[in-house]
Amino acid sequence: MKRGDFLRASTGGLLATGLTAPALAQTPPQLTWRLQSSYPKTLETLYGTCEFFSRAVADASDGRFRVQVFAAGEIIPPLQIVDGVQQGTVEMGHSGAYFYMGKDPAFAFGTGIPFGLNSRQVNAWFYQGGGIDLLNEFFAGFNMFHLPAGNTGTQMGGWFRKEVRSKADLQGLKMRIGGLAGTALQKLGLVPQQLAAGDTYTALERGTLDAVEWVGPADDEKLGFYRIAPYYYYPSFWEGNSALSFFINLDKWRALPERWQNVVKIAATAAAADTQAKYDVLNPAALRRLVANGTQLRSFPQDVLQESYKAARELYAELSEKYPNFKKLHDHQIAFRGHSQPWWQISDFSYDALMLQAARQNW
Repeated sequence: MKRGDFLRASTGGLLATGLTAPALAQTPPQLTWRLQSSYPKTLETLYGTCEFFSRAVADASDGRFRVQVFAAGEIIPPLQIVDGVQQGTVEMGHSGAYFYMGKDPAFAFGTGIPFGLNSRQVNAWFYQGGGIDLLNEFFAGFNMFHLPAGNTGTQMGGWFRKEVRSKADLQGLKMRIGGLAGTALQKLGLVPQQLAAGDTYTALERGTLDAVEWVGPADDEKLGFYRIAPYYYYPSFWEGNSALSFFINLDKWRALPERWQNVVKIAATAAAADTQAKYDVLNPAALRRLVANGTQLRSFPQDVLQESYKAARELYAELSEKYPNFKKLHDHQIAFRGHSQPWWQISDFSYDALMLQAARQNW
């Protein structure tokens, strides 16, 4: 999708600039789809992406195309969204692509990989760098069409019952962690677990888990992890960005009139922009509240970061040898990162460092 399409769409929900009344006179017949999220309604920023999308589609189609939204578990189990979309149980799903790496590790690139791109870089890769097209070549093999559904931005490194003073403290540590990070950190002795939001707090409370990562302050505060695990680590080197996905049954997508396809693309892009904007507003205030309630912020030790980086590189080499889809997406995205980083170093990184220095020294 071209950036101009998004700019013609209002993120306030009335996406009608490019769909004028004369055009709507030729609108196809009314249509209703069902969309289920992996996330509960209580995580209103994640689940709210689906509600925003649904309203935008209705607004842009003058109410002739409606998408009914369902929360985690209402039709399909939370982490079986892809199966439900593939089989046509629902027309659309909303989830993190990396939950489905058991089907093929290349699913990780729909969300993010350890030591990968930040959220702006991944959006550039998606929308202008060929990422969406490459992903859809891959997802077509699973009878799905994919569109980005927002980003949480850089996440936090998670909640730990005990301090992590060195990589030795990861030995045998049971942690809820998503994506390829768990596979990479197994090389350092960590024991990864993948759980849905509704199961994670209970597992931490009962001691089944020693640590848990979810998203960031706004969502983590709602889930209450700080009540059990006081140490809150950063940075989340495994999720420098964390993109969400809209999955669409490919047969349904191909049967959709082009006008409605355009509505879906524009609404999805607007919903994606709205999602990260919400996180960027909610997370700073939530972090202050967590610290006020006793949360202890900690940065990961240097040896954890260095050894994790080595482990991730080893893992990518192993997966690239075994899985052609993984190699194709990995090579393309890493090349994009290498091309992008020099600019980020002299632009955003240097500016952000300057402004943090100014604030701390009270220039």
